[in-house]
Amino acid sequence: MRCGQVVFSVWLSVQLSLSHGIYFHIGETEKKCFIEEIPDETMVIGNYRTQLWDKQSESFLPSTPGLGMHVEVRDPDFKVILSRQYGSEGRFTFTSHTPGEHQICLHSNSTKMSLFAGGKLRVHLDIQVGEHANNYPEIAAKDKLTELQLRVRQLLDQVEQIQKEQNYQRYREERFRQTSESTNQRVLWWSIAQTIILILTGIWQMKHLKSFFEAKKLV
Repeated sequence: MRCGQVVFSVWLSVQLSLSHGIYFHIGETEKKCFIEEIPDETMVIGNYRTQLWDKQSESFLPSTPGLGMHVEVRDPDFKVILSRQYGSEGRFTFTSHTPGEHQICLHSNSTKMSLFAGGKLRVHLDIQVGEHANNYPEIAAKDKLTELQLRVRQLLDQVEQIQKEQNYQRYREERFRQTSESTNQRVLWWSIAQTIILILTGIWQMKHLKSFFEAKKLV
C-alpha cells in the first residue's frame, strides 16, 4: 500500500509540474520571463490572454483589442527558438531539442501602448508540457479512435513523457556529478597550491633570517 501511495505521489507531482496556469501584471516597458525545466523532444503549448486596467472603473477590462504581445523562447544554450508577435490573446507552440531550463519571455510592444501608460496589464498564462499539450478529442476525431483506443493512446503518451522526465533527471544528475567532481578537483589543487606556497614562503623566511643573523654575526 505504501509503495502504491509513493508511486501515485510521484506521478501526481509529475502531472502537476507539466501543466500550470498563472497570471501576472506588467507595465508599459516591462518584460516578464519564466523558467521551465523541459526534457528534450517535448512539445510545449502556451495560451495567454490579456486584460487592460481601466482607471475610470478601477477594474480590468474583459478584453484588450488592439494590444499585441511578443513571445520569445530561449533554450538552455540561450539560443532563440521562438520569437513572434501575437495579438491580445494568443497561443504559442514550440518543441524543445535540448534538455534543461528554457526561458519564456513576454512583453507588449503594441502601437497602442499609450492606452495604459502608467497603468498595468494583466496577463493570464497557461503552459502545458508534454502529453498535456495534446488535444485528444481532436486526435480521436482525426484518427477515428474509439474510447478505448484513445485511452490507450493517452497512457502511451504518459509513459513516454515519464521516460523523458526520467532521462532528464539522469541528465541533471550527471551534470551535478560532473560539477561536484570539477569543484572537488579545484579545491584539491587549490589546497596543494596553498601548501606549496606556504612551504616556499617558510624556506624563503628561513634563508632570509639565516643571512640576517650571519650579517649581524649572531651565528
